[in-house]
Amino acid sequence: MRYLLDTRVWLWMLGDPDRIRPDLMSELQANRTRLMLSAATSWEIAIKWAVGRLSLPEPPATYVPSRMQRTSVEPLAVTHSHALQVAMLPRHHRDPFDRLLIAQAQLEGVPLVTVDPAIGVYDLEVVRAA
Repeated sequence: MRYLLDTRVWLWMLGDPDRIRPDLMSELQANRTRLMLSAATSWEIAIKWAVGRLSLPEPPATYVPSRMQRTSVEPLAVTHSHALQVAMLPRHHRDPFDRLLIAQAQLEGVPLVTVDPAIGVYDLEVVRAA
């Protein structure tokens, strides 16, 4: 199974895994599971860290790649088709990072793992993390 992780879920996996449902955490850690992390998540982390809204033990430029490797997460690039799909989404959610993740999950045909209930109104498979 493949999953696209939202930013909060991936950060919880790294620093506060008890916030994720135990059954889901087991699934995410299973060898057969492929986890994907969007470049949009790296962008969100970098912005929040730069403005002081996210504390990390090291700068994002080293933190994100090293933790991706540690958690065996595959990178998902943002393509033009992903970015353009955002225009087709209803305006239920205003967060640009989440809207891009929704578009990517739709186009890639993968479930999005999130704790955000607003994402559940879109046409995609959502896996609730908590």
